[in-house]
Amino acid sequence: MNENLDPALNSEEEANVIASTEQAETTNDLQTPDYQSLTKEDIITKLQELSKHEHVPPRNETEGLKHAFYKLKSSENENLKNLFIADGGESDSFIAPLDPLEEELKTLLNQIKEKRALALAEEEKEKEENLAKKYRIIDSLKNLTESTDDFNKLYKEFKDLQQQWNEIRQVPAAKINELWKSYQTYSEKFYDLIKINNEFRDYDFKKNLDLKTAICEAVEKLQDEPDVVSAFHQLQNFHQQWREIGPVAKELREQIWERFKTASTEINKKHQAHFELLKGQEENNLAEKTAICETLKTIDYSTLNSFKTWDEKSREVIDLQAKWKTIGFVPRKFNNQIFEEYRALCDTFFEKKAEFFKHQKDEMDANLEKKRALCEKAESLKDSTDWKKTADELIAIQKTWKTIGPVPRKYSDVIWKQFVSACDYFFEQKNKNSSSQKEEETTNLELKKAIIEKVKNLEQAGSSDEMSTLREYMNEWHAVGFVPFKEKDKIYKEYQAALDVQFDRLKMGKSERRFQSFKSNLDDITKSDKPKGRLYKEREKLMYQFNKVKSDLQTYENNMGFLSVSKGSGGLLKDMEHKIQDLKNELDLIVQKIDTIDNSLNEID
Repeated sequence: MNENLDPALNSEEEANVIASTEQAETTNDLQTPDYQSLTKEDIITKLQELSKHEHVPPRNETEGLKHAFYKLKSSENENLKNLFIADGGESDSFIAPLDPLEEELKTLLNQIKEKRALALAEEEKEKEENLAKKYRIIDSLKNLTESTDDFNKLYKEFKDLQQQWNEIRQVPAAKINELWKSYQTYSEKFYDLIKINNEFRDYDFKKNLDLKTAICEAVEKLQDEPDVVSAFHQLQNFHQQWREIGPVAKELREQIWERFKTASTEINKKHQAHFELLKGQEENNLAEKTAICETLKTIDYSTLNSFKTWDEKSREVIDLQAKWKTIGFVPRKFNNQIFEEYRALCDTFFEKKAEFFKHQKDEMDANLEKKRALCEKAESLKDSTDWKKTADELIAIQKTWKTIGPVPRKYSDVIWKQFVSACDYFFEQKNKNSSSQKEEETTNLELKKAIIEKVKNLEQAGSSDEMSTLREYMNEWHAVGFVPFKEKDKIYKEYQAALDVQFDRLKMGKSERRFQSFKSNLDDITKSDKPKGRLYKEREKLMYQFNKVKSDLQTYENNMGFLSVSKGSGGLLKDMEHKIQDLKNELDLIVQKIDTIDNSLNEID
């Protein structure tokens, strides 16, 4: 009699065990299948199959597929971001592309969710209908125990009711114990009150004993199963089989039940210990993730006012995110709450960083335009040979460059190299010119020393016209270019001293000496930078002197007219004549100087 229930069992105890087993089976579903080897397309295909299946897939299966999909998506976005940065993009400017598979994923998950909701509603409705059916069966069993009809008829009806009971599956969990107790009570009462044929009864008891013994052996063997979750689920199947088997002989009922209960309890303990361990680890994970959130909350944004401080804090936040990923699951009731808090804190940080960098980007763009203008200016000057003026201008530009803030990183090296290249090119050319000029100045110094020696040895030269020879030496001196600056004054003093000796010896006039000195100064002017301006300025000074001397000369000449008719003015008249002659000589010298300047200007043009 496979459908019979053992009437000698402790009804309340057995009902509690079976009810708790059914509840554990429906609530302890924490294991998620491993989908690490699937691609996003595989996941979508899998969800499409699940959405079309007539049965609703387990929640942990859909959640596992969803988690695997977003893990792959996160990895893809991270790779795309790294490529974007490697191509010169800004980290904060990266925007993940839309993923059409993600929209398909959401649609399929919603379909499954709706399907699950409908299935749950249907299941609840079915449970209520099953509850009513089982109540009717219990009423029928009660009637059987009170009937006096023929045993064979009653027994057949009893077996039919047992069959109907076993075919009815789920009922509301809150009614399981109540139903089971009532069902056990009237089933046991039927066996106790109805006097059935002993031979038939004994045969049924023996067959049921064999079946329950086999179940006990299977459950005892199941204790050695290393996968405690798998062992637990297999145990549920054995409990269902136990319910469907009828009673055994009264004297063996307690014994067989204790054996089955003991083996079941051992498996349940291992299962419970496993999930207690998981629960403990999840509590630790929750504490770690809460600590990360608290750290993110303590960020003082008022101190993040530079690229350096933002970069340093960004590295800290990224380290926290990396740590978060290594932490496992938290208790299910806290999972959404802690993740939403963490995500909001991270979003706030990166939104504020993006806002800061956007403001800085506008400022850096303005800086870039300023530096480009300086680059253009530097490049326009790099080929100049006006060495001193251009060098001063470039140094001023370099100082201005230093006052301008940073530019976008992707332009920083390019604009700097462009600017430095222009500056370096000019100063390299200037240095080359200076080097050549130094060599020339050293040669000029030796030439001038040789001229000084010739001036000193003029008398020994045996020239018939020493004054003409001396002027030739002076012209040679003026033809020689610049000498090293530190030697300039010294060599000129030696030269002038040698000339003065010869001027004294040859009794050269004061005007001639002054003119020669003027020519020497004029020579320096013509060899300097932008000589025309200085020559014109010198000419204006001479013209002013000319007009003043000419005016003085006219005054003295007028005065001479008055003195020539005066008696006793002979001595004063002679002094006046000397003064007038000096002014005329001065006018001649000024004119000679102006003519020399004009000749120099013509040569420059």
